[in-house]
Amino acid sequence: MKKYSSKRSIQILAHLLQQYGIEDVVISPGSRNAPLAIHFSEVDGFNCFSIVDERSAAFVAMGMAKSEKKPVAITCTSGSAVVNYYPAITEAFYQNIPLLVLTADRPTDFVDIFDGQTIRQKDVFHQHSYGDFQLLEDSKEGAEDINFDTIKKAIELCFEKQGPVHINIPLEEPLYELVSELPPFPTVEKTIRHKEYEIPSNLVAEWNTSQRIMLLVGTRDYSPELENQLTQLVKNHSVVVLSEVNSNLYHEKFFRHIDRYIFNFTEEDYKTYAPDLLITVGQNVVSKKVKQFLRNARPKQHWHLDEVWQPDTYFSLTEKIEVKPEVFFSKLLKYINLEPRPYFNLWDVLRDKKDAKHEQFLNTVEFSDFYFFNKASQTIPENYNIHFANSSAIRYAQLFDFGKRRMYCNRGTSGIDGSTSTAMGFAIKNANPTLLITGDLSFFYDINGLWNQYIPPFVRIMIFNNGEGNIFKIIPGPGNANPNTLDEFIATKHRKTAEYLAKHFGFSYIKVEDELTLDRVLENFFKPDVLPKILEVNTSGKNSADIQKAYFNFMKES
Repeated sequence: MKKYSSKRSIQILAHLLQQYGIEDVVISPGSRNAPLAIHFSEVDGFNCFSIVDERSAAFVAMGMAKSEKKPVAITCTSGSAVVNYYPAITEAFYQNIPLLVLTADRPTDFVDIFDGQTIRQKDVFHQHSYGDFQLLEDSKEGAEDINFDTIKKAIELCFEKQGPVHINIPLEEPLYELVSELPPFPTVEKTIRHKEYEIPSNLVAEWNTSQRIMLLVGTRDYSPELENQLTQLVKNHSVVVLSEVNSNLYHEKFFRHIDRYIFNFTEEDYKTYAPDLLITVGQNVVSKKVKQFLRNARPKQHWHLDEVWQPDTYFSLTEKIEVKPEVFFSKLLKYINLEPRPYFNLWDVLRDKKDAKHEQFLNTVEFSDFYFFNKASQTIPENYNIHFANSSAIRYAQLFDFGKRRMYCNRGTSGIDGSTSTAMGFAIKNANPTLLITGDLSFFYDINGLWNQYIPPFVRIMIFNNGEGNIFKIIPGPGNANPNTLDEFIATKHRKTAEYLAKHFGFSYIKVEDELTLDRVLENFFKPDVLPKILEVNTSGKNSADIQKAYFNFMKES
């Protein structure tokens, strides 16, 4: 016999989640949120996942939401458990990934009287959520109607903003009072708002009179509609489209390796290659060089396309276009001239030259992180979703061609925390296999991402272990520190490997330390198996940072 929570607020919450099609709930254990855990796990139609560590749990849910493209609910007990959600909430906030954050709380009059596991939970995520709501205890007057309206508003805001929304739920004892039947609930009239958009005539005029048009696409999910629209724009060499590996755009006329082309731009180059109309799409751009280039170039017009975010990243924003890019370009393409512009040819000549240099360097590179990324880009099966950890991993990825595979990286806040958990959450909800490519520090930092009983056997993890945070040997600045300080406190040298972690969490494990073994192992690594697999590529002792610097020095040569 099924047993449901007697808490009316929880019953209403579950009903409304079902009405809006929110099915996945990630639950972290606790007593104060036990009514939610019991209720969600008993009500038909919910998919419940138990993840112990709240920090990991929130990233797992974020990966699920990214895979499913719809909200996922997370729930935890009161106190410090709540704030362990914060890293993932900030990431979801800047990436616009819908999380419905359901935090159980002590009754409101228990706050700040030193009751156990009680902190100031109301509005705790205010700076990085799209809405903050608090329910009334069931005993309060009018609680049922007020809570119904509050929950409905919160859920609709989560859909509209496609980002995290917080509902704090004070619960009075007893917590474990259960019922065997639920009362009937009314069908909900949904009032989610959708924006209408008509393109202003002045934008069409600015497009048609601009001679140097550049589209820069940052982090975003694959969109066949957008890809087709941008393909129409480049077909006659009308515009220059710069994209990155996690822009998820694929066409031979898109410029997909920005840093290859602009790494050594001079002040004169900034002027030579500058656009007069810049259109930016998507979110965070990985390349620091392109930011430097465009901030120096100062385009006359800069339009940014996004429903939520309108950042003045390049200090030249002139148009905030608050609409989906697909909607905007569907309107624009009806009115503009798609005539060839010499600006495309200028960039195309640069690309041909730099791509040839890139291939030359690949013929000489020795075993290192650089070698590993080149080999991986050629070997990964096309049906894999690839998640890159932050820091070195995503930067190396920008230099290579991974084909039409779907690419993901937590570039909202660009932190290393949660990379593994996000990839595992994505894998749980996606029919295609998932590969995580991660550096050693990112991997060890998020070990609890593997504490997860739902990881499918077709998950693969590649760790390039250079024995430190090698990014700090690559970027300018840290090298000025005393070598001992750099190694211990910044690069954090270590001798750890993933071998025993893999065994502990039920992964098969392979370690390679040279190019011949890597080449041989990669042939079988992606073949089906009963267990998920970890491949650890040990490049510690190799001069990976020096090899990457040598690459860019080689690319500078004329």
